[in-house]
Amino acid sequence: MRFLRSELLLGLFCMMLASCMMGPNYHTSRAPQTDRYTETPQPQKTASTKSAGKAGKAQQFVSGLDIPAAWWELFHSEAINQLIQQGIDNSPNLIAAQATLREAQEAVNAQIGSSLYPQVSGSLTGERQRLSLATFGQSGNTLFNLYNASIPVTYTLDVFGSARRQIEALGAQVDYEQYELDATYIALTSNIVTTTITAASLQAQIKATQEIIQLLENQLTIVSKQFHLGGAAGSDVLTQESQLAQARATLPPLEQSLAQTRHALAVLVGVLPSEFTLPDIRLEKIVLPVTIPVSVPSELVRHRPDIQASEALLHAANAQIGVAIANQYPQISLSGSYGWENTAPSQLFKSKSIAWNYSGGLTQPIFNGGALVAKKRGAIDAYKAAEAQYHQTVLQAFQNVADTLCALENDAKTLRAKKQAEIAARDALHIIQKQYRVGGVSYLSLLTAQKQYQQTLISRVQAQAQRYTDTAALFQAMGGGWWNT
Repeated sequence: MRFLRSELLLGLFCMMLASCMMGPNYHTSRAPQTDRYTETPQPQKTASTKSAGKAGKAQQFVSGLDIPAAWWELFHSEAINQLIQQGIDNSPNLIAAQATLREAQEAVNAQIGSSLYPQVSGSLTGERQRLSLATFGQSGNTLFNLYNASIPVTYTLDVFGSARRQIEALGAQVDYEQYELDATYIALTSNIVTTTITAASLQAQIKATQEIIQLLENQLTIVSKQFHLGGAAGSDVLTQESQLAQARATLPPLEQSLAQTRHALAVLVGVLPSEFTLPDIRLEKIVLPVTIPVSVPSELVRHRPDIQASEALLHAANAQIGVAIANQYPQISLSGSYGWENTAPSQLFKSKSIAWNYSGGLTQPIFNGGALVAKKRGAIDAYKAAEAQYHQTVLQAFQNVADTLCALENDAKTLRAKKQAEIAARDALHIIQKQYRVGGVSYLSLLTAQKQYQQTLISRVQAQAQRYTDTAALFQAMGGGWWNT
């Protein structure tokens, strides 16, 4: 009974030692105590523009509504869906992030195996020795073979938690890489959506510019005929030619931008630009999402992978403080070996050849020039730096959401104004064209109307595309729904 009590006390003592971990335990950071993103309450919905079609619908903001994982499907564009699937399958950035995550996970496994479990190995050696008998007070020497087979075992007790804190830090690094993978996924999908919308916008602008060029070419034909009939001056023809040349000059930059956008989209989906064909996607066919989920501020810090990644680094820095503190305490190690040793291979595994040993050691740092104390102070400073970086990441995330919410509200107003300006400029141009044919207005008035219509048409297309891209940006700013995948 006394023996059992001693064993029980020894076991409890070992458990007490094993549960001891130096350094502070990590606690999840609190979310900012605020109930809104902007300085003024966010309106429940944006303005609408019925004459702008699908792009002019009012968007309603719904607080607390969950973001779907495949949020891009809300645009109801098969081309966007196919491009995103292609990007998820082929993106080198996504593949690299996945491999980096697996590497971090294996680093944890390696640390657990090397620090929390005994290290057992097998050894088989053979050697030939010449031994001087003078060591034993005799003359001469002897020549013999020595064979050894043994199983050494070493184990370092993690009494003060240095190894476990290191594992904790590596585990936090795994969390960091996981959130980096989520961020890469969100960035990839968001960039594909916005780049595709940009391509569709450029195609629409090119089409509008080509229509304007056709309009100016038709007008040049009319002015040229009037000049030959004596109804227009030569300067009118030259002015119209100049106006046409200026319109044509705006086309190559748009085509260059479209080519660059096409190349960027090819890289996003993981193919060479030479092997990529831009799908047929029209801006007017894309559906504007009208129900916009808005995470409450207290949940944003859990939904944004960049914030979660920053907190994982903060957790790792906190664990390193424990590592630095534990290294100031004694290190206890146990070692032993069991095997066989004999001068003849045939006699090696006989009972008389058994050899074993075991030992224990304790190492206590006494003087190291203040190195361990400096490492502890450095670990604390590293934690403070990570903490400040975490708060900076939170501030930037809230700024990102606030900017995007304001952008959506202003985009709707801008599109309404641009569409109204386009309609007014188009109607004015039609009236002035009729008046010019009957000599009711000067040619200068016609040129002015043409230029105004050209500018308002391009501006409306740009404003329309901006609503789509800012909507995609808000889904990204809210975290992209990665927690639903």
